[in-house]
Amino acid sequence: MKKIIRYRFFILLLLNSFVAQAQQDINFSQFYELPLLRNPALAGIFNGNVRFTAAYRNQWQSITVPYRTMALGSEIKFFKGLSSGDFITTGFQLTNDVAGDSKLKRTQFFPVLNYHKLLNEESSSFISLAFMGGPVNESFDPGKLQFDDQFVNGAYSASNPTSQTFSKTSFNYWDASTGLSFTSLINNNLKFYFGAGMFHFTKPRLSFMTDNDIRLNKKYGFNTGLSTYTNLYNRIVVYADYFIQGGNRLAQGGFLFTRNLDTGGDDARLSLSGGAAYRWKDAFVPVVKINTNQLSIGLSYDVNISKLRTASSYRGGFELTLSYMGLWNAENSDAEKVHCPANIW
Repeated sequence: MKKIIRYRFFILLLLNSFVAQAQQDINFSQFYELPLLRNPALAGIFNGNVRFTAAYRNQWQSITVPYRTMALGSEIKFFKGLSSGDFITTGFQLTNDVAGDSKLKRTQFFPVLNYHKLLNEESSSFISLAFMGGPVNESFDPGKLQFDDQFVNGAYSASNPTSQTFSKTSFNYWDASTGLSFTSLINNNLKFYFGAGMFHFTKPRLSFMTDNDIRLNKKYGFNTGLSTYTNLYNRIVVYADYFIQGGNRLAQGGFLFTRNLDTGGDDARLSLSGGAAYRWKDAFVPVVKINTNQLSIGLSYDVNISKLRTASSYRGGFELTLSYMGLWNAENSDAEKVHCPANIW
């Protein structure tokens, strides 16, 4: 058997793979459930004063070692000591992404701070300015790779020693982003928002090789969405994003139709949602969601329509989200005494 991996060639492939991954940030199909990844200034746009969100994504299992992505986030509102109607949202976004045979891993922890300024009390109009940032760790496992000197007489064995060494298999850096959003209410029914954000504005250096100065490109994002009741029990939510990073573009959008099962309006304790999302030239994503009391569970599956559709047989990956949204103290909460941004989700 021919030698299939040379040291320098492997490093080049690894580097190119890493750079390609770095240019494409973590993205979820149920992206409306993880607003901080869309725009830090979308933090806190919900009813109540606390929200916790978790997500798990498994992708490409049909054609390779699956890519697994996990996320955990929180948003908490504070009202005291601010101008009338204004409030602050703090929280964090934690993500972990593992890809490929080498277990190329990225873990990031981003605290967020968002200030919401009340512009119009009657229409619950707010403008929000946010900053988010924190540490990131990138790593890979060389023990999962095969090298040419581990092939003896044409046969590979993991027990064969290798002379290949790596001076660095992980590194850390700091990353930061900012965003701006506007939310409002029309006729006590139509709720909408739009915003813009800039990610990686410090252009952090990232490389497994100390003599390379590779920078993470800035990413610009634009977000919009609206929510409206068609009658007392039925609601439609529409949302969309557009991102620009280097030479890459990402456009995605979707909708959810929600049917309240017990009572009308936002007071419903049980509702079911169904809809779909679409990533341009990449995937069509059916979505189902159940909302019970303050807990929501969403499930989606990517139908791959990219150039990999032949190899994947249109199979992309599934995604599960879990969200809790409510009040610290439902009987006596500052959140009930102020006008909060229109609840879009």
